[in-house]
Amino acid sequence: MKEDFFKHQAQTTPYPLAIEVSHAIGSYIFDTSGKKHLDFVAGVSACTLGHCHPRVVSAIKNQTEKYLHVMVYGEYIQEPAVDLTKLLAENLPKNLNTTYLVNSGTEAIEGALKLARRATGRTQLLYANNAYHGNTMGAMSVMGYEERKHAFKPLVPDCFPVTFNSKEDLQKITLETAAIILETIQGGAGFIQPENDYLKKVRQRCDETGTLLILDEIQPGFGRTGKLFAFQHFGIVPDILVMGKGMGGGMPIGAFTASKEVMALLQDNPKLGHITTFGGNPVIAAAALATLKEITETDIIEQTLQKEKLFRKLLKHPLIKEVRGRGLMLAAILETPEIASEVILACKDHGLVLFWLLFEGRAIRITPPLTISNDEIAEGCKILQNVLNRVKSD
Repeated sequence: MKEDFFKHQAQTTPYPLAIEVSHAIGSYIFDTSGKKHLDFVAGVSACTLGHCHPRVVSAIKNQTEKYLHVMVYGEYIQEPAVDLTKLLAENLPKNLNTTYLVNSGTEAIEGALKLARRATGRTQLLYANNAYHGNTMGAMSVMGYEERKHAFKPLVPDCFPVTFNSKEDLQKITLETAAIILETIQGGAGFIQPENDYLKKVRQRCDETGTLLILDEIQPGFGRTGKLFAFQHFGIVPDILVMGKGMGGGMPIGAFTASKEVMALLQDNPKLGHITTFGGNPVIAAAALATLKEITETDIIEQTLQKEKLFRKLLKHPLIKEVRGRGLMLAAILETPEIASEVILACKDHGLVLFWLLFEGRAIRITPPLTISNDEIAEGCKILQNVLNRVKSD
């Protein structure tokens, strides 16, 4: 299988991890040799409830016995999608009451950018340096990392960077700006949180200029930071909320949410202002609905903050310079990118799944399932500590 993987399946890097997966359950991934790997990454923040959570699997099975795809998005009334969007509205501020379901986070970004231009009649889009919103052409146009963009230019015009957490750059939001798009917590940059009421200041400037605020919660959303959505930590509400990753409990989905009035602009002038064949797929929506019910009907989100405290207690080592992030969206920052890579690869050999961040080479991603137990946290941190000790002594 490994030979066929390299021969027939397109790769994203020259050196993929290439673990041959047999099955996965809870916080563990098992390879075809029977070795188990404790998962501290959760499919890059996607498997909110771990692998094959019974409630998600049951929802998928039940829906597959009823119907699969029947019609393009928005034409037929399909119970899982309706129930999902209704439950989202019940758990969000009043102005975020209408959700457009799509297939991935990056597609949701595309829809949000289109909606902002349609709603304001403006074209200028602002984004943050070191931002990551996806890899399609529009999402890449608001990516704040030139090294990854230059090979694909020209991109969407009229997109300009600002510096995250910069008060001075707020003046770049003007009467010509359709929207500013920000990750509530910057992911690829190294899990950077807003400081000094930055998001409140952005919100105020947007209100002054009639600019829409788009918040990208693709990674921090769905309980990962100790709130259902990370913006709820910071006392503001966006005009458009983008979500994905952990929304589907391991199934592929994305969405963007706005007010009914704003979202209605995609219905007419032109009709089909945004269209997708498989967005809102009933099987995927059923999985997402089960995920949302599980995290809102239990104390999983509350537990997340307690588990963060345990991680911070156990992630102490001379090679760890700081631990960034919030909840179970954490990054251990080491001295150099070389040390970080050495540790990640060594932990893989010892049965612990860790991963990199896109732009911060010194970071070790720690984004386990929200369902991870305290014993599993201790088990993984012990492996990590042993590897760090070995690296330090070399």
